[in-house]
Amino acid sequence: MLNPFFLQGSQGEQGLVQDLINEQLRMYGQECHYIPRKLLTSRTIMREVTESRFDQAFPLEAYLMNVDGYAGQGDILTKFGIRVTSEATFVISRERFEESVAPFLEQQEDDYEVSNRPREGDLIFAPLGKKLFEIKYVEFEKPLYQLRKNYTYQLTCELFEYEDEVIDTNVEAIDKVVQTDGYSARLILSGIGSTATAITTLAFGAVQKIFLQNDGFGYAAAPTIGITTSVGNDATAVAIMTERSGIATAKSIDRILLINPGSGYVGIPTVTVPGTGIATAGVSTQGSIGIVTITSGGSGYTTTPNVAIGTAPEGGVNATAEAVMVGGTIRSIRISNAGTGYTAAPTISIGVASTVADGNYIFNETVQVSSSSAETARVKVWDASSRTLDVSMLTAMQFQVGEKIKGLESGAEYVIESVSYDQPNSYPNDEFQANQYNDNANFESEADAILDFSEGNPFGTF
Repeated sequence: MLNPFFLQGSQGEQGLVQDLINEQLRMYGQECHYIPRKLLTSRTIMREVTESRFDQAFPLEAYLMNVDGYAGQGDILTKFGIRVTSEATFVISRERFEESVAPFLEQQEDDYEVSNRPREGDLIFAPLGKKLFEIKYVEFEKPLYQLRKNYTYQLTCELFEYEDEVIDTNVEAIDKVVQTDGYSARLILSGIGSTATAITTLAFGAVQKIFLQNDGFGYAAAPTIGITTSVGNDATAVAIMTERSGIATAKSIDRILLINPGSGYVGIPTVTVPGTGIATAGVSTQGSIGIVTITSGGSGYTTTPNVAIGTAPEGGVNATAEAVMVGGTIRSIRISNAGTGYTAAPTISIGVASTVADGNYIFNETVQVSSSSAETARVKVWDASSRTLDVSMLTAMQFQVGEKIKGLESGAEYVIESVSYDQPNSYPNDEFQANQYNDNANFESEADAILDFSEGNPFGTF
């Protein structure tokens, strides 16, 4: 039997040991951050976590036991590339965790499966190396029941491997660690769009309009439209195609537009359409518009703008035209009716760019393409000076030039000028620049030049 005259650890003795341990951790430990994992989606057959978030960070002193360097296998070259396998063991105070962390987690018990102790899968941020470690095992009984009580948790951790989790703790040092990690896209955005401008000339004896009499059927591509020559400037035209009966490979002609109305025609020219299409031309002996020349393509157009041409004098016919838009700019003007009765070249005005550009995106907020609620991503880096937006966690790889992209939290909205996928960041003042070997492309290309990794020789030979 135990000696009844000794308490084998009174409450006061246990409290003294705990206080001494807390003091030692404050003296010789590091001020780390404990970051609990919030499970967002885990309702699967195997109960694996398919989506998680880290949005809280609690300052907590911890002692790093790896005084001679991180454990583990270090940096190793695997068939998937370079993998960093650093391991670390942290010791934290049980009392400090229960007083400083657990009460806040218990208030949100629906978001955390375990709140009264450290949990495997949570993160520890070590400030000295600016590294995030994931807890792999929690040891409760080391040292073993001194005075009938345990006073510390020993956390065995591995270097955190980022898998597009949302990390938004509002602690800049933590959030920047993964700023350049994960699969991402870089969007170059445009500000307030500029309106395109164009000019035209006056032409006599021009082709006024081409009338489509039979749209044909079975075209795999737009046919070449032929117009007989004139004594002046020959007219040219292009066919605009459309699907009929829902057969994409058997199109018909929707309309024929003039690229150049020509000049000098004294009679009606012959219009030839390969295949089954039939068209005729109308000629104006009075003044018509000539070739429309784009003087400025503008920027930021999300929809094709209207083209307005100056009114013809009384008794004439107003000219009409259509704009051709590529990548948010106007590339050309095609004439649907060259008009008649003009005595001078009319003015041409193009609709104002409808681009909305305002605000600054917020780190980790969701951005959405205005044309589709299904295409979303999360903001990683926003550089307002260059209007460069890096995003991750793409729900679809369908960002298109000319589309608006809006921040659901900030309300910022810009137009996409260009898109590139999985590009490393290159901000001149960013101390966390992406490593050029992140995707191991250099290692792969060098290995392919040395070893034969074909199916017949999977292990390779020199």
